[in-house]
Order: sequence, then C-alpha cells, then structure tokens
Amino acid sequence: MSEKDHIADALLDWFDQHGRKDLPWQTNRTPYRVWVSEIMLQQTQVATVIPFYERFMAQFPSVENLAEAAEDTVLHLWTGLGYYARARNLHRCAKQVCASHNGVFPSDLAGLEALPGIGRSTAGAILSLAMDSRAPILDGNVKRVLARYHAVEGWPGQRPVSDTLWSFAEHHTPKERLADYTQAIMDLGATCCTRSRPVCERCPLERGCAASAQGRQSDFPGRKPRKQIPLRQRWLAVVTRPPGEVLLQKRPDSGIWGGLWAPPEFEEASAAKAWIANTLSLPAERCRIDEPFHHTFTHFKLKAHSVRAQCAENHPEKIGVESHADNLQWFALHPPPSVGLPAPIVRLLAKLGKENPPRSN
Repeated sequence: MSEKDHIADALLDWFDQHGRKDLPWQTNRTPYRVWVSEIMLQQTQVATVIPFYERFMAQFPSVENLAEAAEDTVLHLWTGLGYYARARNLHRCAKQVCASHNGVFPSDLAGLEALPGIGRSTAGAILSLAMDSRAPILDGNVKRVLARYHAVEGWPGQRPVSDTLWSFAEHHTPKERLADYTQAIMDLGATCCTRSRPVCERCPLERGCAASAQGRQSDFPGRKPRKQIPLRQRWLAVVTRPPGEVLLQKRPDSGIWGGLWAPPEFEEASAAKAWIANTLSLPAERCRIDEPFHHTFTHFKLKAHSVRAQCAENHPEKIGVESHADNLQWFALHPPPSVGLPAPIVRLLAKLGKENPPRSN
C-alpha cells in the first residue's frame, strides 16, 4: 500500500468513527452553504461560528437573498465575528455569482478563484465538500497536520514552505470520498493535532508522523517571525443628544473597520474637539474625555479615547437625523442600531445606552 493510500485510508477510517458530522453546514450541503461556512471559519473557531452561521442562513437562505441585501444588513449580522473584509467580500461575491453565473457557483478551481474573497483553499473546500470533486485544501488545520507529519521546516506564510505543503496536500488527496476526506483532515487538525497539546496517542497518523517520532510536535508548523506590534492612539468624537441618540459615521470600505459605523475618528484630541465645535456649534470646553478602551488588531494595538459631547434639548445643531453629509447619521441607542458595528463600538454604545435610558411614555 502506498503512503498516499495509507494516509487517506487511515484518515477516512478515523473519520467514520470520530469525525464531526452534525455541523450546521453539513446538512443540506450546497456550494452556497459550504462557501459561507468556509469564509466564516477563516481565523475563527467552529464554536464561535455556529450561532453566527445559523443566524446568517436564516436571514439569507440563498445566494440571491444575500446578493439583494443591503451591505449594512450583512455587516450587522457579521458584527462580533471580526475581520470584516470577509463580510464585504462575501457580499460582493454573492452579487457576482448572481450577475455573472445566474446564481450558480462555478464548478472549477479557476472559476471559483476568480470570485471576490475566494482563494485556492476555499475553492478546494467548495469543490470537495459540496461537489465531491478532487481538490486539495490547505487551511490552518491542514497546514498543521501536514507540517507535522512531514516535519516541514519554516513558517507556512513563506512561499517555499507553502508550495511544499500544497504539494503534500495534492499528493495525499484521494480519488474517492472527497468530501469525507476533506472534512477528516480538517477535523483531525481541529480535535487531535491541535496547536498546543496535540493528542498524538489518538491520532491515526501518529505511526508515520515525523514530528512525533522526533518529539518535535511544538516546532511545527514554524512560527511567523515576530515583530513588535505598534500602539496607535485615536480620539473618537462621541456625540449624543436627547432623547437618546448618537452620531455615527460610516467608514470607508478600505482599512480597519471598513464599511462599518463608528464615531468620527481623529489623531489628536484637539482635532476631535475642533470638529465637534465646527460641525455642531458646541464649544470645546463642553467636551470631556473618558477613560480609553483598548483593542488589539493583527498588526497594531489601538488605544481609543472618547471625546464626549452632549447636545442640549432643542440644540440648533447643523446635522439632522436625515443628513448624510460626510456619511454622518444619528442613530437611536434604544434599540441598538441594526447596522455593521465594530465590537468595541458595540460595547461603547451599550455604555451610552445605560447613561441615556429610553424615555417612558
């Protein structure tokens, strides 16, 4: 029996006994449902994804429903999952599938990879899981399994290492039971060959695993070279007005929190105060600065200060609820806005909501 057959057979035997078969996207398996799950699972754990996936599918049961939705609705349902570019690409991709492919996902790698937000691994997952076609995948779990099994040195983000892992992924993918094999190798990485404390004694590949034989499981896959994460300070113009409304601005599609709603952001407290004074005719001395909140992104840490200002009842501010100048809009705090919001801003608005309770009738 070849090494290729041994690995595929061992994984499939293990999957039949221990694999996950009741995940929401495994029922009524379609390219659309698999695609949404694969995008959500990027950088996010299964347990976190499940409730988001179920809400998303209830709102958008088909690619046509998603394509027709407003971007704010899509981003609102994504709030809390992070990496919001995924949601924007998901929406763009749905529109393109409907406009260019009559609502049917392409059935080949090149066609899938031409769609927004779909790379080689996601395309392979759609083909294998939804169409039972032979296409390798290389998500984080699969990278870890293959890097350990073959003791592949180096960080998978480097092209030569990635090419080596793709070569192994292609080599080990069988010709039958493609959906089960793909799910099996992902499940093995998620449940046995975990990042820390791998359960090697329960692994069906332990006998041939080079990392296990060398006692070097923690060395694979190689770590990304560390860089010091810079700290950025920003000041948010947090303006409220009776009877419990907050002024938010829709951010540009590119950059951090792209396409989401948040208080206007400035690099200096003085700039935030000047904007409040010029835009709302509120004197700077009426502003106060709250304790900052912190949030960590992939490439930097954010320290954000809230520059608070409260419009008085009947204050003749220049911006009305209906105004969209500079993408600005007033939103009621009760109930919270049903638009895309970054998680730290959700917490900030919850705090503002407690400070500005709804008026009783």
